[in-house]
Amino acid sequence: MLSILIPVYNYDITALVKDLHVQGEACRVPFEIICLDDGSSSKFKTINSNINNSKSVTYEELSQNLGRSRIRNKLAEKASYEYLLFMDCDSKVVSDHYLKAYLDRLQPNTLLYGGRCYQKTAPNEANLMLHWKYGTEREAKSAEERQLSPYHSFMTNNFLVPKKLFDTIKFDESLVQYGHEDTLFGLELMKKGIPILHFGNPLEHTGLEQSKVFLNKTKQALENLNALYKENKGIQTRLLTYYHKLQRWGLHRFLNLLNLVAGKLINNNLVSPNPSLFLFDFYKLIQLYLIKEKKS
Repeated sequence: MLSILIPVYNYDITALVKDLHVQGEACRVPFEIICLDDGSSSKFKTINSNINNSKSVTYEELSQNLGRSRIRNKLAEKASYEYLLFMDCDSKVVSDHYLKAYLDRLQPNTLLYGGRCYQKTAPNEANLMLHWKYGTEREAKSAEERQLSPYHSFMTNNFLVPKKLFDTIKFDESLVQYGHEDTLFGLELMKKGIPILHFGNPLEHTGLEQSKVFLNKTKQALENLNALYKENKGIQTRLLTYYHKLQRWGLHRFLNLLNLVAGKLINNNLVSPNPSLFLFDFYKLIQLYLIKEKKS
């Protein structure tokens, strides 16, 4: 019936797996939980190896890091059942009926996306504020909001898909570093006319990252975005739309001037206890400009 698939990297998944196992038993359907460790440090390998003692749970450590796309394809290959539930390892189950909510909505030719949420109160650590604020205001959308733009609102943190359907798409393994594998997967769903049903069944994203790490991953994602655009993958995001407008108006080079004059101030704000998402948008536009100039 259900294969729950979790790629693992430097995160303690014992509580997540325990909660899922309890719910799986309560649903009284055949299920399995498969966890593949993608090159974590020995500390997390030691912690997570204990879950192998649980019934219906498989934990395996890979000999080399595969990356975000390849490991998800690998998990799907190992799955035994006809429905695949993918989730990120830095997730927390917030509903006692999380699995049942998915099982109640199973459809053979439809992808289900439950969404994402964040802790309601701001973190105590100032260097986590940017990630929390961005996630809370930009990613934690209602099902109604997401369904208005179903393919652009798709993320890989919490979705269920029939195995036969997944095998016709899979994740693009040319994407190695962080970023936009979900954008490309959503685009392929749209091209093939595969419907996405958005509903309210979120997992809480618990893996808040320090602001400097979050900014570095943002740069990696922008490099992927630029590469996908140059390869004519048909990628279009709100950021690219704004950038191309500036380019058509001949204003994109203003971003370089903005970086020279205010780049340091923008960075200082983004790592502060009160980061501005307005400035974060300009940060991304500046970085995209610099990437494009470097690659040209």
